[in-house]
Amino acid sequence: MAEEYLNTHNASILLSAANQSHYPKDNLPEVALAGRSNVGKSSFINTLLGRKNLARTSSKPGKTQLLNFYNIDDKLRFVDVPGYGYAKVSKKERARWGKMIEEYLVTRENLRMVVSLIDFRHEPSSDDKQMYEFLKYYDISVIVVATKADKVPRGKWNKHESIIKNSIGFDASDAFLIFSSVERIGIDEAWDTILENI
Repeated sequence: MAEEYLNTHNASILLSAANQSHYPKDNLPEVALAGRSNVGKSSFINTLLGRKNLARTSSKPGKTQLLNFYNIDDKLRFVDVPGYGYAKVSKKERARWGKMIEEYLVTRENLRMVVSLIDFRHEPSSDDKQMYEFLKYYDISVIVVATKADKVPRGKWNKHESIIKNSIGFDASDAFLIFSSVERIGIDEAWDTILENI
């Protein structure tokens, strides 16, 4: 259990970074969160940390434009990377975000794993597939978290899980979790998997 290792409520936003020069200068392990703009990254962070508004949820997708570093009990950091696949952002802006995310994921020695969030309701987007392939290519540990499970009837969970796995070419050695911040499903499993990897 996370509580034995971390006081998960002792969490705060540390800083927002646009490039390497802004990253925290220490060796605390980091877990990055990647996903589409409206996949529920902020809700995932808030639910895992037992906080309502630590990560700002926004009705306007594409709000996170920097890498947001969250300090958890001075033992671990979550790094929220800008959501991808948001249409209303210019191509130039998207390219800049892509470069910023790639620089962090490829060069950051503190990075222990990436939580790749995919909307459980829908087939993964081409961006979702690309992100998973990118992480596998660079041999970065990844857990796939299927969000918004409360919106999918339980009888269809197996079907939706296999659609996602087939679509991204899921590697069976990775963890796959079904998650809902509304019904509080998958919280302990998420923490267990994260702590195993750091």
